[in-house]
Amino acid sequence: MHTIIFANGNPPDRATAAPWLASAELIIAADGGSRHALAIDVIPDVVVGDLDSLDDVTRKRLNHAGTRFITYPTHKDYTDLELAIRLALDRGATAITILGALGGRWDQSLANLMLLTLPALEQVSTRIVDHHLSISVIRDRAEITGRVGDTLSLIALKDDAHGVTIEGCEYPLTDAVLPFGASLGISNVLIQSQVTLRVAAGLVLVIHASQA
Repeated sequence: MHTIIFANGNPPDRATAAPWLASAELIIAADGGSRHALAIDVIPDVVVGDLDSLDDVTRKRLNHAGTRFITYPTHKDYTDLELAIRLALDRGATAITILGALGGRWDQSLANLMLLTLPALEQVSTRIVDHHLSISVIRDRAEITGRVGDTLSLIALKDDAHGVTIEGCEYPLTDAVLPFGASLGISNVLIQSQVTLRVAAGLVLVIHASQA
């Protein structure tokens, strides 16, 4: 089941969201992310969080549309986005696309990116989409589809990544070490529309920037 989550960062535009919404079977808004959904005429099935970012007008509109609310106290252990991800998993999500997860506060954006490393997402295809960016974490193998000239950056997370192979980019790697904290994997360029990535050990953040 493909689940869309609207977070409360920079709002996605209609053109960015539309291709992902076309296959969505469940739409969740993380608190104020519901305003971003409504702004592009999308009604979330569920709103989850402490709901401190929702005004009365937005609540009434959602209530009228039949949206379900799952409310948590303000003093909680998880961000609203993490609660939304956990809800998606509980509902049986097999793929998750997160919109509006970046922008605003650096701490929130970084925390949102790190949510991609949650062990519970290991078997669930999960990505953050932000205008021309698609961000995901690979643990073993991934195929990236894009256009020649797109930018692809790889960043090792937690520790060095071993056995890193990149096929289909200007700067290929074969069974290489991607050092944690280094910039070796930054700003590669697609030379074909299909790129294959493999990682034998470690976690790698993949940032695909399509051409405008």
